[in-house]
Amino acid sequence: MSEFAGRSAIVTGGARGIGAAVAAALAKEQLGVMIADLLEPDGTAVAAALGPRAAFRHLDVTDEHEWQRVIDAAEAEFGPLAVLVNNAGIVDFGTIESERPGLFRHVIDVDLYGAWLGMHNAVPRMRVAGGGVIVNVSSTAGLTGYAGISGYVAAKWGLRGLTKAAALELGAANVRVCSVHPGPIHTAMTAEMDESVTAAQPLPRFGEPEEVAAMVRFIVTEATFSTGSEFVLDGGATAGQFLVLPGGNEGSSGDAEP
Repeated sequence: MSEFAGRSAIVTGGARGIGAAVAAALAKEQLGVMIADLLEPDGTAVAAALGPRAAFRHLDVTDEHEWQRVIDAAEAEFGPLAVLVNNAGIVDFGTIESERPGLFRHVIDVDLYGAWLGMHNAVPRMRVAGGGVIVNVSSTAGLTGYAGISGYVAAKWGLRGLTKAAALELGAANVRVCSVHPGPIHTAMTAEMDESVTAAQPLPRFGEPEEVAAMVRFIVTEATFSTGSEFVLDGGATAGQFLVLPGGNEGSSGDAEP
C-alpha cells in the first residue's frame, strides 16, 4: 500500500497544463487530489476525469481565507495533507520601463506570494500529520534571466530562494521542499511560441506537461533524501551557451564569445 493512502494533495493551477498532468500523476499514488484553480469548468472536468480520488475547489492563491477553505476541504474529503504542489503562475510581457507597476506586482503576488501563502497555511497541517512534501514549480527563469518578463523572472528566482529557506526550516518536521524548473513546455502559456524558441537546445523541442508531472511524482515518491534541491527539465537549455561553430557544427561552451 502506498505511504500516501488515506492522505491528500493540493495542486494549484491544476485545471490545465502542467497542473492537470501533476494531478493525474499524484492520483495514481493513492493520494486524494484537490485541484485548486480559478478556472472552474476546466478544473471540474479534470477532477471528473480522474474519478473519486479527485475534486475541484476554487482558489485565488493570493487569498488566505480561500487557502484555508481549500486545505480544510482536502483534509475533510481525502485525509491529512501530505503534498502541496505550488504550480499556479502567470506571466506579463513588458520591459522594466514599459510595464505597468500594477501588473508587475500582480505577477509577484500570484507567482511568489501565492506560493508562500500556501506553504504558510499548509505546513502546520503537515506537522500534525507527521510530515509531507512541497514542490514549488519555478522555471528556467528562476535560474537565469530573460528580457521582457522581469516580474516573472523576479518571482521565479524568489520561489527558488523560498524553497531553500523552507527546506532549512522544515527538515526537522519531516517536510521536504524542492523546486522544479521547466523550460518551454506545451501549455496555454507557451501557445504563441514557435519551435525556434527551442532550436538551439541539445534536445530541440518543447517539453510536455506529462514530463514535468513525472518529475514531480519522482520528487514526491522517490527522491526521499532530497530537500532544498532544484530539478531542471529544459532540454539542456541552461547547460551552456549554444552557438554554431565554424563549419556549421553546433556546440556549446560556457567561455566562448557569442
